[in-house]
Amino acid sequence: MNIKAQWISLWITPFFGAVLLVAFLSFPGFFPPMSPDLTADQVAAFYADNTTMIRFSMIVFNLCAIMLIPFFMTIVVQIKRMRLPSHLLAYSYLAAVAGAATLFAIADIFWLIAAFRPDRDPQLILLLNDMAWLIFIAPVGMAVAANLCLALAIFLDSRTEPIFPRWVAYFSIATAVAMTPAACAVIFRTGPLAWDGAVSFWLRTAAFALNIAVLFVVLRNALKRQGSDEEAANPPSPATAAQKVPQ
Repeated sequence: MNIKAQWISLWITPFFGAVLLVAFLSFPGFFPPMSPDLTADQVAAFYADNTTMIRFSMIVFNLCAIMLIPFFMTIVVQIKRMRLPSHLLAYSYLAAVAGAATLFAIADIFWLIAAFRPDRDPQLILLLNDMAWLIFIAPVGMAVAANLCLALAIFLDSRTEPIFPRWVAYFSIATAVAMTPAACAVIFRTGPLAWDGAVSFWLRTAAFALNIAVLFVVLRNALKRQGSDEEAANPPSPATAAQKVPQ
């Protein structure tokens, strides 16, 4: 198997990750996160005063966040290499990641719609802002499912040399646990579980970013081993080897 596409998918991740970090830092509603308790007039004023940066950050998110999909699909390929009873967990991981990416894109669009006509009725802007934030923060079920599928696949992998080390399974479970409380953002308007809270916003965001960083390192090591294994299993023919000998 030629793993060049997997290497490309892996190494575009730091570039687009950096672009997304710029977009994250550029959105004025993240530092500090907008409070769910803002009035309609305050929310409308926020969109009127920050229209340009909202549009910039959300357009970047909309265009570039999807470029993390090849990274996650490389994980799917590695799950399929595991010695498992079936490919069910790989396809479940794929579906969960696709669902999470779709929800993220929908949240971006609602922020952009709110900024499209910042002079509209403040109550409508408030509604669009609520929808954007709650869709961005609360639907963590897909991310939780993806992490649990990966953990279970690692536990079930019966290869002599597992694709991913066992500690990655425990890390994935810890990530799922850290992200789960954000589902309560649809209930609370103040405190750590509100969409701007320490748990729902900061812990969830930090857990996602750390998860990407750890999986990047683990995936790079897995691809190195895959390349070495395939070279050992398919040594070059004598004619090819002779061509490589300096004349």
